Amino acid sequence: MLIYAKQPIYYLIKNYPQKIKTLYLAKELEKKEYSRLMKMGFEIKRIPNEAAVKMSKNANHQGFLAEVEDYHLHDFKTFLDKEFILVLAGLTDVGNIGAIIRSAYALGVDAVVACGVKRLNIEPLLRTSTGALFDMPLAVEHNIHNVLNDLKMSGFTSYGADMGGVDIRNAKIEKKRVLVLGNEGEGLTARVSSKLDKIVSIKMAHDFDSLNVSVAGAILMDRMRYE
Repeated sequence: MLIYAKQPIYYLIKNYPQKIKTLYLAKELEKKEYSRLMKMGFEIKRIPNEAAVKMSKNANHQGFLAEVEDYHLHDFKTFLDKEFILVLAGLTDVGNIGAIIRSAYALGVDAVVACGVKRLNIEPLLRTSTGALFDMPLAVEHNIHNVLNDLKMSGFTSYGADMGGVDIRNAKIEKKRVLVLGNEGEGLTARVSSKLDKIVSIKMAHDFDSLNVSVAGAILMDRMRYE
């Protein structure tokens, strides 16, 4: 699996150097930094920028590319003993999903379940999460209704994000909780909403339509921390 860009690769160098098979450098590094990387245990290859552009398919590689171990999805059923689960209901934009995963890791979510998709492209998720995906258990389940039923049977209280819900600042948050975020265009479907225990929202200071789902998700996750 190939990832690129400085931030996610240095995240792996710092936290999971054993997952890096080969580091490709298309830029010059200071001798001290190059010597440090040479001691990390993975292979380092210098390549011309033209090769890096081809490998990254014309994306902004910033001079850093790495062949890393594959990310292995988790079994959703292993999440049932956790306390704070995030469920993505039909989200498809990998930029949004990656940003949400990064926020989820930063804000104390225990695991993420992506529903309504058959598969996710993991490589861009690793980039857009700046490597945090390696620290965040992720499962992919096609049928969200089965997921919500299993969570309910395991004692979770479910909260769905929708503009018509109660202000998250006034909502009582249970310790075993699930936050469900709808897709980028339509939000939560009526059928999904009907299965949830509470619908919550972020009240705007001004008359404004809505926030990007990754921004709204981060705000809600922060408000739902249990301390």
